Formats: sequence, C-alpha cells, structure tokens
Amino acid sequence: MQKVKGRLFQLSLSAGKKLIQASAPICPSLACFNLKEKPEPAHFQLICCLNPMEYFVPKGSIVREIWGKGDTTLFIFAGASAEFALNKAVDWLYFTGKLPADPLGRLFSTVSYARQIVFSENETALQAIDRITAIHAGVEEKRGSRIPDWAYRDVLFMLIGYSISAYEMVERKLLEKEKEEVFEVFYRVGHRMGIPDLPTSYQEWEKVRKEHLRRNYTNSHFTQDLYKQYRKHLGPIRYFLLLEAQILVVPERVRELLNLRKLSFLTPILAVYKFSRRLKLDWLLKSLILPSAYKKEIAELDVAACVSS
Repeated sequence: MQKVKGRLFQLSLSAGKKLIQASAPICPSLACFNLKEKPEPAHFQLICCLNPMEYFVPKGSIVREIWGKGDTTLFIFAGASAEFALNKAVDWLYFTGKLPADPLGRLFSTVSYARQIVFSENETALQAIDRITAIHAGVEEKRGSRIPDWAYRDVLFMLIGYSISAYEMVERKLLEKEKEEVFEVFYRVGHRMGIPDLPTSYQEWEKVRKEHLRRNYTNSHFTQDLYKQYRKHLGPIRYFLLLEAQILVVPERVRELLNLRKLSFLTPILAVYKFSRRLKLDWLLKSLILPSAYKKEIAELDVAACVSS
C-alpha cells in the first residue's frame, strides 16, 4: 500500500511540474509554486502560493488602513483643500470651472480616485491611474498647453504627506518603514502616470517636499476666492471646523501662507472623538461636521475599512 501511495505522489509531482512548465509563459506567477519533494508523514501535500488576486496595495498594508477610515480621510481632505488653494498651478483647476463651482465635490473626486487605486486589484488600479492621466491630457489639449510637471508632483506629494499626518493625528505615530510604505504606493502611481523627477525614497521625498512647498505655493487671488467658495458650500460652522482641522495637519509653510494659528480648538475635541469611536458614536460627530450632500462619500470610505486587512 505504501508503495502505491509513493508511486501516486511521484506521478502527481511529475504532472504538476509539467503543468507549471507549460503554463509559465502565460502566467509567470506560477513560479511561486512550491512542490514538496517528500510527502509529510501524515499526508501528501501540494502547496500552491499562487494568488489570482494581486492587489495594487497588498492586504494588511498600513496604506489600506489609512485610506479605509472615514475620519482619517476627512483630515486628508482638509489638508488637500488648503494646498489646492495655495498651489501656483491652481489656475488649471479653474480652467474647467469645476473647482469654483463645486470645490468640495472636486476634492472628494481626488480622494475617491486615490481610494479606488488603494483598494483595487492591480489591473483595475492601473486602469484608474490611466484614466486620471487621460483626463489631464484632455484638459491640456483643450487649453493648448501642458500642466507643469512640478504641479503633478505637488498633488502626489500632498497625498503622501496627508496620508501620514492625518493618520498620526487620528491614530498613532507611524514607524519609518510604514512611512516608506506610504511613499512607495504613491511613487508607483506617479511612475505609472509618467511624472518625471520623482524622489526614489521617503527620505529624499521629505527634502524635495520642503523645496516644493517653498517654491510652488503662494497666497493669491485664487486662494481668496477658493476659501470664499469653501465658506459658501460649508456654512460658517463647518467652515470654522475646516480651518481648525487644517491647523492640525498642514505643514508649517502652508499654515504661514494661510495665516493660521499654531494651536487648534479641535485638539481637546479630538480626544472626545477618539473616545466616541469606542462607543460607536463617531457617526454622529461626522454627521455634524459634513454637509448632507457628502455624507454618502464618507460612509463609503468607512466601508473600505472592512476590506483593508
């Protein structure tokens, strides 16, 4: 009987190897098959580590945790709203008319694309990145000029920076290797988009980021107009909360350009909010902060947490 089992195993092993060799040109990931040469004492085992679903951001990544929570995304949104208003290339966002007409919707669109990339399988994520590239190319064609490369880098740097600062504000300090992980994900986004002169490490990004903030940001008439639109769409109370949230997450250079205080009234409230999450009451605070038109978007971002691990 033992001889029969041994013979069956050898036949299975041989067939498995032939299958891998035949399929390798079609599916290179078949190389990760691990065929054990000797059977386990209790049973025969054929181990396959092939994963048909390869995600752009692997499950268990800190990036999925960051972008899978609505509260973290709110702070990313707050920081992004500040930098969009200060960027010297903001006139490109005014060209289409979408930003001044619906600034919150435009910002949520940026966040939504980032979220789609983070939680999608690799091929779907790459298609989303290509759509972003195509949309920008269409705007450039209509205007008859090119969006500056540094402006593309600014948006990418913004997503890296606020992914980190927002998470650290709501949750905990990130480890250096986790910050590198955040950088690596958005570096791949930028590389796919063909953005030139990208830094190749988190440490290099920190230096380039400071230089971009110094060179590419200013408080212009576009800044003043955009903040008027924020106030109009948010109302006075939510607008005040937006400014206080920006104080907590924006870099010093941005805070100076916007004449924001160093200390935020939200600091003690944030402690209450963190406690409310334990009681599952954070939805109530979010409903008070967000206009009803955008509650659906934040609710969907919270749902993403279910698939982040």
